Amino acid sequence: MPTEEATMAEAITRREALTTAAATAAVVTAAAAAAAVATPSATGGASPAAGASGATAAAKATGAKAKTGATGRMPTLYLPHGGGPCFFMEWTMGPRDTWDKTADWLRGIPASLPERPRALLVISAHWEQPEPTLMTSPKPPMLFDYYGFPEHTYQLDWPAAGAPELADEIAGLLGKAGIATRKDASRGFDHGVFVPLLLAFPKADIPTLQLSLRRGLDPKEHLAIGRALAPLRDKGVLIVGSGMSYHNMRGFMRPQSLAESRNFDAWLEAAARAPRAERERQLADWAGAPAARACHPREEHLLPLMVCAGAGGDDAGRVDFRDVAMGVQLSAIRFG
Repeated sequence: MPTEEATMAEAITRREALTTAAATAAVVTAAAAAAAVATPSATGGASPAAGASGATAAAKATGAKAKTGATGRMPTLYLPHGGGPCFFMEWTMGPRDTWDKTADWLRGIPASLPERPRALLVISAHWEQPEPTLMTSPKPPMLFDYYGFPEHTYQLDWPAAGAPELADEIAGLLGKAGIATRKDASRGFDHGVFVPLLLAFPKADIPTLQLSLRRGLDPKEHLAIGRALAPLRDKGVLIVGSGMSYHNMRGFMRPQSLAESRNFDAWLEAAARAPRAERERQLADWAGAPAARACHPREEHLLPLMVCAGAGGDDAGRVDFRDVAMGVQLSAIRFG
């Protein structure tokens, strides 16, 4: 079965090959984008088709910081990481600005936080193991797990330090909850980590740890993992779930997919906003939601949300960003 990235890349190659000049320009643009720290372009109150203005988003981010800054407790964030290295190339599978609003929102994440994170814990859709597995390398390499994209996208670098001590702490938290873990000293940052975080934290100066999904993709198990990780929020750790609220490779750009994605997205938002017990009940039964399997034939891109929701505790969820890209509605969800 073709991977997400291979499928997108094949479509891109068929439609329009990048010239050498365009690729060079894309590298310059990518470098400038990674260095910039922009204000968010969209927040929770955005329309499905477009984000809020930068000024409105900045004001809301400032307000959120004022409300949460007293405790310094980190939120949890479930974010869309886009398609392959989409933010750092000339996108040809649709309008060139397909991912611009998502990129702007990712750049605005630091300004929305109560304080600078002590560490980042990322659960990516692109790593599954028989047991939850923690990356323990002090200097994780880059793992370019996409194929057929422009050559310059394989030169991207996000040299954040690892967090082996945090891995030990997390193993202890999960162990107390009866959840066995493993460690992997050779694993590198996959594109579910470095692609969005190269925009959100371009200096790569915050220690970062990646935690795998558990093979089998049981939503209840991942909610339980999140509950066990919740104490980290009070210790300055930002928990990030990197996936996509819609992920059906055959559904992108299909006429009926926009309505299907909006139906599922509306259910997802309502579930996230529900009180904790009801939220977890609904998310555990996500496959019964409207258009669930049309949006997620396989749920690996949804499961990072379960970890974020479990760690969200009593904090209500809300849509922090929403846009239409590649013919479907995509959302980011924040707890806290």
